[in-house]
This record gives sequence, structure tokens and C-alpha cells, in this order.
Amino acid sequence: MLQAEAADVFWLDAGAAATEGWSFVGVGQPAELGEDVRLDVSPGDGALPPFQGGWIGWRDYETGAAAAGAPVSDDADPAAPSWLWATRVVAFDHAAGRTWTLSADDDAEHWADAVATASASPSTQSADRADGGDRIAEARHEPAEYATLIERCRELIRAGIAYQLCLTTRFTVPGAHDAVAVYERLRAATPAHHGGFVRIGGRALLSASPEQFLHAGGGVIRSRPIKGTRPRSADPQTDAALAEELAVNLKERAENVMIVDLMRNDLSRVCVPGSIRVDGLWVVESYPAVHQLVSTVSGTAAEGTTVGALLEATFPAGSMTGAPKLSAMTQLHRLEGGPRGVYAGCFGYVGVDGAVDLAMVIRSIMIDEDAAVVGAGGGITWGSVAADEVAEVATKARAPLAALGAEMPALWRSDILN
Repeated sequence: MLQAEAADVFWLDAGAAATEGWSFVGVGQPAELGEDVRLDVSPGDGALPPFQGGWIGWRDYETGAAAAGAPVSDDADPAAPSWLWATRVVAFDHAAGRTWTLSADDDAEHWADAVATASASPSTQSADRADGGDRIAEARHEPAEYATLIERCRELIRAGIAYQLCLTTRFTVPGAHDAVAVYERLRAATPAHHGGFVRIGGRALLSASPEQFLHAGGGVIRSRPIKGTRPRSADPQTDAALAEELAVNLKERAENVMIVDLMRNDLSRVCVPGSIRVDGLWVVESYPAVHQLVSTVSGTAAEGTTVGALLEATFPAGSMTGAPKLSAMTQLHRLEGGPRGVYAGCFGYVGVDGAVDLAMVIRSIMIDEDAAVVGAGGGITWGSVAADEVAEVATKARAPLAALGAEMPALWRSDILN
């Protein structure tokens, strides 16, 4: 209903079968993000939705890289609206099975009636068929080129210029796409606790992100970096072996702990000294397409800390740059040969009350009127094996491209890589 009636809409999606967490659906008006919102706040009412008004949208990678002092591509995505001031919201509490409506006081009754009417007439749109038939995606780099870039990353690491580099590439599917239908297919194939559909100014971000970049609530700030990926297997024994191998792999553990240390450093710039904690280290989380190695870092917001200060201290995320961050971003600019755009950025909500929930833009699609773009990459350490890293990129890009009705370019297909 909303996507047909409004140009600027959002759906922050906890997943089709979610039994916990919150989802938010609504509309808004393009607006500048309120970066002066303070995060050193008391805990709110846990019975109410965590988002009670504010901004929904995204921040692209180049905006953050430039602000941090790194070079960015001349052909980076042009400035365009990327945040909405939410005017009408439906909040779903998946654990309690409750629905809330949020709007201006003079619109509350009308909005609640509209939501009740829409809920009584559920959509019957199918997510089974890809629109436009099979297409072949265009790759920024061929696998051999990407493998060469991996070796250049390893040379930089050997020279002490970086400890780890998150090398990325992108795949483009030209032409028009039905963003809503594509998102239905993406969430059906790869549901995630931080999925999302956000359309602003004619551009649509579709995400099945499993990575929470920043969460703030009650004065506590958290980050949950992901480093380490393995594909799932239909065979239970093979699948369990893949998860176990990920859990003990020395290269993946080293990569993960480097990003944990980077996030500890970033959060220390805006948190009370001594409050930084590693709440979880090297935890394997499993999703329909992949196993991931996840850690959790938290701290208490220092007095006067604002959303702007938090983003300045932490964005772009270390899991998408490498370490040291500025050195890594500078080298990646030279290696990757083009902008990342919204990929490797973040998206979600910033509440007027200091509540923040921003996910990484990974496992995502950016659609405009001319094309759809899928970014993919992986962290490179001295212990990286180029063939394995190339195969990991293919694993990550395959599901978003399939949702677009597109195949991987011939040289990137798994039967050739493996």
C-alpha cells in the first residue's frame, strides 16, 4: 500500500519469520540527519517501540571516508537525499505480537484506521518469479584481477602499511527493476535480522544485512562487527563442519580480533574511559546462505556525546575498511578503481530520543532508474589465500544478484571458481 502511494518509504525488517526484535514500516519527508541528538540518555520505557520518531535512511561510504581524511573517487555517487524525517510509522513487536502506530497527533486516528484497513487486506504479491528474465551481471573486476589486488593487499601488509584491508568490488545489472518485487525475493532467500527497504528520491536500498554496525540506547553504544564467512551446505554434516572450521580458523580469528580492537579504539573516543567491553568474541552465527564470525563491543556514552560525534568516531566501519583505518581507506581507494557508493555504508534509524540502530550495507542492492548495483568483498590479511577470497566474494554476491534475476558473470560462477 505505502510503496504505491508514497515516493519516499521505508521498511526496517527483522525478517519474515522473526520471533524477536522490531520492524518499522512507514513514510517520510527528505531531511538532513539531526546529528546534534545526544546519546548520553537514560533508559527509555522498554514497553514502547525503540524508535519513537526521528530519521530513517543511509550514509554512503565515500561521505564517511572523505570526512575521515581519505581520498575518494571523482565519480563517487552525486549528493542526493539519503535521510527521511519519519511522518507515519507502523512498529511491529515480533516477540509480543503487538503493533503500534506513530504519527503527528492530528493524524493519529486517520493513520491508525488506514493501518487497520491495510492489515485486513494483506498483499498477495508473489516473490517467486524474477522480473525481466535471466540477465548477466557486469563485474568491475574479473576474478584474476581481484586475485591480483589481493596479492597487492598482502604486499602492503607485509610492508607494514596496514594490518588488514577490506577489499571490495561491485556487480552491475543494467536496466529497470521492480524494487519491491526484488526485495521480496531477497528477503525470502536470505532473511536477516537487519533487512531493509528504503526508497528516497527515486533510489531504493534493498538489504539483507546480518551485521549491526551501531546500536545506542539508554546511554550504551554497541557494535557487532562481522569478519569471517563460510557458505552453508544442504548436507547437515558438511554444514556443521563448515561452521566448526570457521570457529577455529586462525586467519578468520585474527581478522576478527583486529576489527574488534579497531572498534574498541573508535568507541573509546566517545565513551566513558574504562567502560569499553568485549561482550562476545568469535561467535558463529548462521544464516540461510552463510555462517558468520561475529563479535560484540560496547561502551557507555560520554557526557555530551552526539550522533554526529559517534559517526565521526566510528564511520566508515572498521569491518569495511581494515586497520589502521585511514591508511587502509587510502590504499583501498587506489586499489579498487571506483566508488563503493552506499555499499559499505550504513542504514537504519536515528531517534530524536537518542536511540540508534544502524546496520552495515552488505548483502544489499542499490537500485535507481537505470541499473542495480551489488557490492561484495572481504577482509584480506597476510594469511589470506587469493582463491578462497575470490570464492567468498562470489558467495556473498550470488543471492542479491539472483533476487535481481541475474547470473554471476561467467568467470565468477562457483563451478569455475571451485
